[in-house]
Amino acid sequence: MSVVTFLTDFGLQDDFVGTCHGVIARIAPDARVIDVTHGIAPQAVLQGALVLQSTIGYMPVGVHLAVIDPGVGGERRAIAIATADGRRFVGPDNGLLAPVVEALGIEAVHELTDGRFHLPEVSHTFHARDIFAPAAAHLANGVPIEEFGPPLDPAGLVRIEVPDPDVGRTQISATVLAIDRFGNVATNARRAHVDALGLADGDRVEIRLVLDRYYAVVARTFADAPPGELILYEDSYAFMTLAISRGNAARLTGVAPGDELRVVRE
Repeated sequence: MSVVTFLTDFGLQDDFVGTCHGVIARIAPDARVIDVTHGIAPQAVLQGALVLQSTIGYMPVGVHLAVIDPGVGGERRAIAIATADGRRFVGPDNGLLAPVVEALGIEAVHELTDGRFHLPEVSHTFHARDIFAPAAAHLANGVPIEEFGPPLDPAGLVRIEVPDPDVGRTQISATVLAIDRFGNVATNARRAHVDALGLADGDRVEIRLVLDRYYAVVARTFADAPPGELILYEDSYAFMTLAISRGNAARLTGVAPGDELRVVRE
């Protein structure tokens, strides 16, 4: 397991990511670290879980370190999970890992309690550095997952709810899941939900928010609309997403993750 993938909400302004890289390099100098992203919104566990699940199929089999940990220092458990395809996942037991490991098939779960695989001093607030990164590095070196701590019942893992949209006869009540750096607004609606309204590419829809209404065109890609026009398209991870051709839909609409966004057939 010479590959460690790394996903967090740390951003790149501070030293957090680089410090964890250093910890991994000292323990497993031959491991290759792939930074999936460190741009998850702060404490956005659901967004991180969805990105982890969406990207795992493009990653080599290895150790997958994911840390979005608003409960650090509290009662949440630190865990490692083995999946049926030979991968190892490391992170907090707060729902972040649950969607992807359940999709792949859980073979074993162990709590990271053995101090041999922690740094000598463990802080209350930086378990990514002191517990998770060392565990990922030791797994990359081939340490069996059973050595890290006692087994846990997979049924006891914390789950995270991925909401389903409410699809009616003329509208979809969707939830904003994530906003990327371009201001594209991903929702939990899928193409099948749009098709259920009888909508096709080129059709106009009304976008209703709490206080505002906008109009968008159902599109296949950005080039299907002139610059400045709102479009509703299926993104590369199959979520229906609101965007502006050569613009920023989030800035225009003011939406945030968790907001309701209704797509109404004209």
